[in-house]
Amino acid sequence: MTTFLFLLAIVPSIILHEISHGYVANLFGDPTAKNAHRLTLNPLRHIDPFGTLLLPFLLIATGLPAFGWAKPVPVNVSRLRRPRSQSLYVSLAGPATNIVLSGIAFVYVRYEIHHSNAVSLGNGYSFFTFMIDFGLVNLILAAFNLLPIPPLDGSAIIERFVPVRHLPRYYEMRARALPFLMVILILNALTLHIGTTWLYSLEQHWINLAAS
Repeated sequence: MTTFLFLLAIVPSIILHEISHGYVANLFGDPTAKNAHRLTLNPLRHIDPFGTLLLPFLLIATGLPAFGWAKPVPVNVSRLRRPRSQSLYVSLAGPATNIVLSGIAFVYVRYEIHHSNAVSLGNGYSFFTFMIDFGLVNLILAAFNLLPIPPLDGSAIIERFVPVRHLPRYYEMRARALPFLMVILILNALTLHIGTTWLYSLEQHWINLAAS
């Protein structure tokens, strides 16, 4: 996948990921994201110049696995009607959105493979391949964000076991964890390669299912 096509696939994916956090939080009583005008599809409201554009470009240019993020949608957990349980749903809304997007791409790709003739596939080749990339990007985003590691969304599972008196300290630690996670990911890509085989197998399984 070229840098341009990767950005074309990942930017809307991470924007919709972030919007879903704010949308679910609003449903559960926290209008923080809504009041900040972050429940919008306008990419300018969500793009982080470094995390959304520059960092993925640099990683791809240097042959490293791409990693990026959009501006986090603000969520005030204390304003949720049932903070301890509903904060989990708010966190999981992002990966769930990516799973849905990957599923939509999967249905389209499978339909094209099984119901379009060679001519139509040729005429729609660029969009067809984009949808493969879009589906795989969302699949990996979902799998990656479900890891129970702060500040990833899957760490909300850990949060449920943190005593209430320690939650403020936990939230502070989680808010500062992204740079450390980024360093670990880059070092892992350069040396240990932990999880790369599993992610590749996940992508191949998606492709094989679509083609079967």
